[in-house]
Amino acid sequence: MTLTIIQLIVFQFLLPAAFMISLARGKFESKLEWLVQGLLTTAFISWLFFAQPWDWFSFYLRFGWLLVLLVLLVYTWKKVKSLPFRSAYSRNQKWSLGIYTVLLLIFGMYNVWIFGGYSTDEEAVELAFPLKNGVYYVGQGGNHPQINYHNTHPAQQFALDIVELNAIGSRAARIYPENLDAYRIYGEDLYSPCAGEIEESRNSLPDLIPPETNAEEPTGNYVQITCESEDVQVYIAHMQEGSLAVDEEDSVQQGDPIGVVGNSGNTTEPHLHIHAERDGEGVPMLFNERFLVRNDLVW
Repeated sequence: MTLTIIQLIVFQFLLPAAFMISLARGKFESKLEWLVQGLLTTAFISWLFFAQPWDWFSFYLRFGWLLVLLVLLVYTWKKVKSLPFRSAYSRNQKWSLGIYTVLLLIFGMYNVWIFGGYSTDEEAVELAFPLKNGVYYVGQGGNHPQINYHNTHPAQQFALDIVELNAIGSRAARIYPENLDAYRIYGEDLYSPCAGEIEESRNSLPDLIPPETNAEEPTGNYVQITCESEDVQVYIAHMQEGSLAVDEEDSVQQGDPIGVVGNSGNTTEPHLHIHAERDGEGVPMLFNERFLVRNDLVW
């Protein structure tokens, strides 16, 4: 987990700062040089904005980088607007333009993949959001691995991992606390997303102290609900030990309490995992007609 924190610091602080400083200090001799480097910086910040998980430090930090980018583009344009579009370039300048162009293509493709993951052609099932009375953040969600690592697993390809944000836009009181109560979502009530029957459940696995995991029981404490009107099985996983308010073969109505968010199973911290299946294949889910993707908020 230390590696994850280091990666987040690099991608959310150090790399964007390096891109911004490079653009601000660029000694451009033509508009083309500025355009290529400006587009690269924009493509990188766009990828950062949409693809990175922003719940560790603050959800609002992503908007800060957008603002810095806009100010910087205006500032640097004022310096180059009187320059010719092209000029005679040295070998080093040609190499720089070539490298920037390759990086621009790479991050441009990343953005194309991300935006492609914001929708699906498959028929979706409409469900009720299983949490209430908070600001909830989608950490994993969408139709591409760039924004949803579940997408590579057929049964869970449209699964969502959801946490709750505090007043500063973070999912926990500290970066990665061991105290489960420090996570905003821990202990939140869960409600049935549809009317149906409880087909499977588990209620006895312990809540783990981060970063402990239980790979042998990946779902932890969970319920499987067969939704009567949609012909799908909905799984809600990682629930708190002993918290289930339903038993197998119970009938539930949409909005009935079913348990509490916990940290059981193959999970590194408290969160809600939910996905829908039909015949072992993942089914897209809509909540209030929204197909949720990474960095979406639900109130």
